[in-house]
Amino acid sequence: MSTPRRLLLVNGPNLNLLGTREPDVYGHDTLADVEALVTATAAERGFEVRAVQSNHEGVLIDAIHAASADCAGIVINPGGLTHTSVVLRDALAAVALPVAEVHISNVYEREAFRHHSYVADVASVHVIGEGVAGYATATQQLLDNLT
Repeated sequence: MSTPRRLLLVNGPNLNLLGTREPDVYGHDTLADVEALVTATAAERGFEVRAVQSNHEGVLIDAIHAASADCAGIVINPGGLTHTSVVLRDALAAVALPVAEVHISNVYEREAFRHHSYVADVASVHVIGEGVAGYATATQQLLDNLT
């Protein structure tokens, strides 16, 4: 059976507010801009993207579970769930797909509670603090690992 030519892009809570939420931290690009960037980056390598954003942890977990049927990997910015959600981490581990963790800001230069990521140990790619452009970097690195 061949590997699916699709990635799941997951954006967690509050990322729907990109472009207006703390632009000094997150910039002026919107979630639509992020999704377009990842879609274009993946398309350069012949991959499609299914994007999901939710402020509800269970919706994200359901999307991750579903990805095991038709995705080759996951690009995820868990937002604040990075630092709090063992169940999100467990969902990523359970589907056993390659994972790229991305954060727009440099979480290590922010509040101390942001320094720990529950996702870090299940992700093979980590892109931190490159702004929205980091999504393209994460996608490229994930695809490098897949192909």
